[in-house]
Amino acid sequence: MQLKYLQTIADAQEYDCKVVGLAWSPNNQKLAVATIDRQVVLYDEKGEKRDRFSTKPFDPEAGKKSYIITGIAFSPDSTKIAVAQSDCIVYVYKIGEKWGEKKAICNKFPQPSPVTCIIWLLTGPIICGLVDGKVRALQIKSNKSQSLFASDSLVVSLAPNSKGTGFLSGHIDGNIIRFYLTNDHNEDEAQGRIVVHSAPPYALAWPQGYIFVGGCDKRVAVFNNNGKLVKNFDYSRDNDEYEFTVAVCSPSGQAVVMGSFDRIRLYNYNTRRSLWEETAPKEIKNFYTITALAWKKDGSKVTCGGLCGAVFMFETVLKRTIWKDKFEITYVGPSQVLVKPLDTNERGVILRSQHGGEIEDVRIMGKDCYLVARTEETLLVADLSRNLLSEVPWSNSLRHEKFYFENPNVCLVFNAGELTLIEYGDNDILCSVRTEFANPHLISVRLNERNPASENKKLAYLLDLKTICIVDLVNGYMIAQISHDSKIDWLELNETGHHLLFRDKKQRLLLVDTVTQSKQTIFTGVSFVQWIENSDVAVAQSGNTLAIWYNIDLPENPTLMAIKGDVTDVIRNNSKTEAICVDGNNTFSVELDEGLVEFGTALNDNDFSRAILFLENMENSSEAEVMWHTLYVIAMKQQNLTLADRCSSALGDVATSHFLRETMQTAQKFIEKYNENPNNSPDVWARLSILYGELATAENIYLEQGNIDAALEMYKKLHKWDEAIRLAEQRNHEKLDELKQERMTLLVQSGQFEKIGQILEGEGKYEEALTMYVKSNKLLRIPKLLEKEPSLLEDHSAIANVLKSLVKQELFEAAAEVYEKLDKPDLAMECYRKGKVWNKAVDLARTVSPDKVVQLEEEWGDSLVENKQMDAAISHYIEAGCTIKALDAAVAAKQWKKAVHIVKVIEDADTVKKYYELIANHFATAKVSKSSNIINSVNDLIG
Repeated sequence: MQLKYLQTIADAQEYDCKVVGLAWSPNNQKLAVATIDRQVVLYDEKGEKRDRFSTKPFDPEAGKKSYIITGIAFSPDSTKIAVAQSDCIVYVYKIGEKWGEKKAICNKFPQPSPVTCIIWLLTGPIICGLVDGKVRALQIKSNKSQSLFASDSLVVSLAPNSKGTGFLSGHIDGNIIRFYLTNDHNEDEAQGRIVVHSAPPYALAWPQGYIFVGGCDKRVAVFNNNGKLVKNFDYSRDNDEYEFTVAVCSPSGQAVVMGSFDRIRLYNYNTRRSLWEETAPKEIKNFYTITALAWKKDGSKVTCGGLCGAVFMFETVLKRTIWKDKFEITYVGPSQVLVKPLDTNERGVILRSQHGGEIEDVRIMGKDCYLVARTEETLLVADLSRNLLSEVPWSNSLRHEKFYFENPNVCLVFNAGELTLIEYGDNDILCSVRTEFANPHLISVRLNERNPASENKKLAYLLDLKTICIVDLVNGYMIAQISHDSKIDWLELNETGHHLLFRDKKQRLLLVDTVTQSKQTIFTGVSFVQWIENSDVAVAQSGNTLAIWYNIDLPENPTLMAIKGDVTDVIRNNSKTEAICVDGNNTFSVELDEGLVEFGTALNDNDFSRAILFLENMENSSEAEVMWHTLYVIAMKQQNLTLADRCSSALGDVATSHFLRETMQTAQKFIEKYNENPNNSPDVWARLSILYGELATAENIYLEQGNIDAALEMYKKLHKWDEAIRLAEQRNHEKLDELKQERMTLLVQSGQFEKIGQILEGEGKYEEALTMYVKSNKLLRIPKLLEKEPSLLEDHSAIANVLKSLVKQELFEAAAEVYEKLDKPDLAMECYRKGKVWNKAVDLARTVSPDKVVQLEEEWGDSLVENKQMDAAISHYIEAGCTIKALDAAVAAKQWKKAVHIVKVIEDADTVKKYYELIANHFATAKVSKSSNIINSVNDLIG
């Protein structure tokens, strides 16, 4: 690096007119020059004078000449200047962002002794050194000062580190003290005194990993961070050299400028040799003592001020190249590059390696919107339009990487089967995965789009041609793995990452829910598909049909439009959404329903007022109903009762709306009583649980509050009497009997005699239960009741009435069971036969009348034949000895093998002749070799 003279900003005077301070603003737009006559002059980056203001004394009565300025410093946001004065005060002036804005003092920091030097760290606080040896931090927001440490000797210099997290203070006794304001420094770099120099360290700088010290001994000493001397530039034998008065390091920390008398010396760090080297000094005749130095934050310029008021500007450039007549690339240091567009007035991007590596191979890519550069150990990518820079560790890959910039938030780097994601502005690799498919259409990344409540970063890519993998980039685990039966040629996540669309080689469009991993085909013959920006609306084209899914949660109901030509893009801007179509040489647009798109966007942005306004202007339709329901679900999730009430009213759900309004009244009472958020109200929680149907949860909430009466009242209102009595019994409630009586009264009034019978049966009141069952005409419960309590059979009159009713209602099975209990098997058998409960009839016959079993088996078979259950009837006919009927059933059921077995046991050939022909014809047609015997038998019969 060399210093090249550019221009004179301020001319020298014929008298002592010392420049007491220089400061470049962090945004590189302003240069402040403090003069001995207590003024601050402001210049633009081109060195043109644009503004000035005078400073004020701490004590107005002491007069305007009672002090001098001892130092100045810009704020991190470039809108304020701190001015240190010898009359024991630091003023902070607000100068604004634009030229000509009114200057005003926004902070005053009185000090116990005169201020000698000042810096403003990037981390926020102002640091000043005092004559009494104290170093103090000045907090802008609180307007308070605090002492960081104290020494016994005057502070002559302050030097910040490049990160703005710590500083060095030089004292007149030669001590150099290091202090950090944050805890992110290296543990090996201890705080406190680290160096004792042989002379007062007026020239002090803190480049990366080293400390530069110069003073009246005409030596420049270089120490490492542990205070060990690593280099000594000794000019004590040079009679033309004088003491070093001031020092400044470059923003990259790889160069240091030291000022003395009529001379500036530049020291560069050789990254390849890992040592500091001196370049040829810059001689400035008749400049006299260098009193101030400042390095522009982009590293391109150094300004120096002298004893007679002169201010010179020098350019610090290693080399400069032009990229395709579009960008100027200026290497201002080994690890710092300034990239500026040539055709606009934009300020460009400062490319700086945080690791101090030498930057090489700077390339502008991605339609001139992105930048890629390298060091030996890192890769740098930058978004030029948003000034976002990332530097990530990168091994030597022979520079075979392919870069993709289609995604505005992340750079895709593909190399040797590995895909790496680098988020712009983040210095850590977002994700690395193995894949052989580097096509951007087969990779989809979504990073915190649409302002999510929590971190939402997802990646979808192809594991192979038929398998999609979806990864959560926040937690680093796989969400889903989707397998398909055909090759996939396009995929894309929606902006929230909750849905994935993909298309296969058969032009089928499929939708995947990334949460449930469900997959369904939603369109076929698809030639174009795209998610609409800032929405969950999808658009696809198939032939001359354009399908729009305004509600992707209902993929089976897309809106279809007839179009001509091929859709090439869908654009949304200026409150309009249009599909761009190309038909031959003609290009035209098809406007979509921006209102429907807007509704989805409003929901995603939680702008419910906008969503309601849109729905209120819609006509009543099934689509509007679905949207109101969607809005209701969201409102309930967020416990927004007012919104939920409005939605339920629109849906015509009067009961829910009424319940929600009562809940809102409960919430209002809670606010008035406790002055807290109504979401903290247990009564509101319980009512919402009731609305969700979670009665057990509501009960627990009431019980936790000790309010059992509220839980009982809830069950009573919902007519859950069994639950209410169960709870009262568990808690031994005093109103248990009252509840039981109240339930019984209600059941009697509503004619629920069967329920009464169940209750009485449970209480052991069997006779009363029998009466209720008869009265309710629910007679099927009676046999089980009689089985449980046989003594009821002794009431012959009641049992006779029960049997009469059972037979009248043709409940023969139940009647038969009662007859069995009365030990009347014949009547029971008759009822089983009438009810066609043949299995129980046969079982009973085997016990009491074995001679009737054969007849019952035949009747059972006949019943099955009537019901066309031929296959089931065969075995019963065989049991009954009715072989002809069994053969008929087997032939009718086409159970030919069974028919062969049956026909063999029938001796009457004339009777089975027709069956032989049927069976033989079947086997002959089926070409089964086993039919030969049957065919021969048939021939014998016919012959």
